[in-house]
Amino acid sequence: MRNSAEADLSVDSQMTIMMLGVALGFLPVLSFLGGLVYADTFKLVRFREVGLTIAVGCGAAFVALFINTTLVDRTGLSFASYSRYLAPLIEESLKAAYLIYLLRSNRVGFMVDAAIRGVAIGAGFALVENLYYLTMRPDAPVYLWVIRGFGTAIMHGGATAMAGIIARGMSERAEFTRVRFILSGLLAAIVLHSLFNHFFLAPMLSTLLVLAGVPLAVFAVFRRSEAATRAWLGGGFDSDQELLAMITTGTLADTRIGHYLETMQNSFPAEIVADMLCYLRVHLELSIRAKGLLLMRDAGFDVPPDPEAAEHFAELRYLEQSIGKTGMIALNPFLGARAKDLWQITMLKRSAVRS
Repeated sequence: MRNSAEADLSVDSQMTIMMLGVALGFLPVLSFLGGLVYADTFKLVRFREVGLTIAVGCGAAFVALFINTTLVDRTGLSFASYSRYLAPLIEESLKAAYLIYLLRSNRVGFMVDAAIRGVAIGAGFALVENLYYLTMRPDAPVYLWVIRGFGTAIMHGGATAMAGIIARGMSERAEFTRVRFILSGLLAAIVLHSLFNHFFLAPMLSTLLVLAGVPLAVFAVFRRSEAATRAWLGGGFDSDQELLAMITTGTLADTRIGHYLETMQNSFPAEIVADMLCYLRVHLELSIRAKGLLLMRDAGFDVPPDPEAAEHFAELRYLEQSIGKTGMIALNPFLGARAKDLWQITMLKRSAVRS
């Protein structure tokens, strides 16, 4: 009878330790992510998108576990050497893959949403990785889960956030996110991951350093990016409205754009030039709507999707076919086709589809 009671107590204690391990392994990075989402006044990343990104991070962790367990035997490297040099390369590349897709498809417009997406991917990755270690070592002491939760998990989120922030920051003035920007961010994430795995300091001291340094650095970039976003929105909103007023009032002819369109009459038929002017007008209207949507969110209003946006995008597609590729290339200098501008049009298009 006593042995049975002791066995039940032992099982209960083990279950308690496992539940505590799950909580310590995931709650810190989830709290980090929740803080970023709450601090995002523009609501650039919706809760559904955060959940999807966490799920992608989980998928990346499963792939990484398969690759790591396969390669650690075939390479002949010691576990320490593998975790310091090869594992960071594989894991950060897998985590960054979805972030690269988002950047290249103009679904990340600012360092703010790059940080949120990066931490969300890291959170999903850390969840699966810590659950795997929990099943492998269910009797591990509590301090191990403190290190993995407050150190390793935060590192995973911070490293991927750093990759996105660097890539997005370097492409601020570029027409699109170039490969070298992405590689620079990825390299920084790999180096951070590798340094953490070297354990130059005692594990608990490294955990405290990561816990203090990574969130502070990300939140500092976060606040700076939000301030820059407000400045860009204010200036861009005014300039777009001014240019749209010139088009609608017929005073565009005396401007630089008007002179440029006039010179294009020697290269394109008059009806194509007219379509170019119409395309510029619709593009400006969409740009103003997108900036207005963000400004309203910044003011605390939950703005529903614009039901008229879908019609404008349909008109843009028709005009693109009419103008042709050569005409669109000639028009591109006046469309504000930088990464931020492309992102805001993509954001509005996705909102229109969901409505």
